[in-house]
Amino acid sequence: MAGKKGIKTIGVLTSGGDAPGMNAAIRAVVRSGISHGLNVKGIRRGYTGLINKDIIDMEARSVSDIIQRGGTVLQTARCQEMLTEEGVQKAADNAKDAGIDGLVVIGGDGSFKGALALSKHGINVVGIPGTIDLDVSCSDYTIGFDTAVNTAMEAIDKVRDTSTSHQRCSIIEVMGRNAGYLALWCGLANGAEDILLPEIYDYDEQQIVDHILANRKRGKKHHIIINAEGIGHSIGMAQRIEAATGLETRATILGHMQRGGSPTCKDRVTATTMGCYAVDILCEGKKSRVVVEKDGHITDFDIDEALAMQKDIPEYQVAISRSLAI
Repeated sequence: MAGKKGIKTIGVLTSGGDAPGMNAAIRAVVRSGISHGLNVKGIRRGYTGLINKDIIDMEARSVSDIIQRGGTVLQTARCQEMLTEEGVQKAADNAKDAGIDGLVVIGGDGSFKGALALSKHGINVVGIPGTIDLDVSCSDYTIGFDTAVNTAMEAIDKVRDTSTSHQRCSIIEVMGRNAGYLALWCGLANGAEDILLPEIYDYDEQQIVDHILANRKRGKKHHIIINAEGIGHSIGMAQRIEAATGLETRATILGHMQRGGSPTCKDRVTATTMGCYAVDILCEGKKSRVVVEKDGHITDFDIDEALAMQKDIPEYQVAISRSLAI
């Protein structure tokens, strides 16, 4: 039995950085594909696995008891070969040899660029945004963000406790690559006094020093700074701020703990919905699409159009974070 539009076999892979909820998306793709009468193949280690023919058959039982697990059971990798024409050609040839009529790629913008390259070699691709960074421009939401931001928020609450006890300044660095969404949300959720975002930070540390000193005159004894990964250098910043203010200053880099952990309800449900939607549009005969959440609804865009979109940091949230840090 084949799906509509002649689709018989689909593949699924996860690419780039892992994100909580990827397993829920894999499960949805596999079981939705089977319910459509399709064969489903899993590709291990992302595009690296596709280039190396690390492809397995998947059944409904293959994805049992994974919806609650962090990471990705298919594993993932960053594949430099996909930046070359030879690598893309090899990946496309291997997909065709495996009989894959449609490929679901779960990842971020970099993964979608690989998917776009494959589409130009005759592979029908559908992307699902999975990244904790929330930096896929075409989608209001990306799988993994809610889990990651809650993980970071809880860790920052704990750092604030000890920062308050010792009357310190704490610089807490969160992930997000060159995007500041994790930092902004954590800053608002944790009541940070300063939030440093790659999109708007001017590297004027004197403003931070002045803010700390002004708050101390008002009687505030501790200070929380959320620093985005795209700015980094938190340890050196802490040393300079301590020297300038006389306030003991510590840097905490949360790191990859933000990628792990059991996904939240939002990430499980969003991933499940997007995974099923990806299979549906493949069966409808759509080609080269990205599944997105837009204005509260799951829909899809052409992959070229999606990659050309831009996304800005919410100015109002930035403004209120400053007005509340008094």
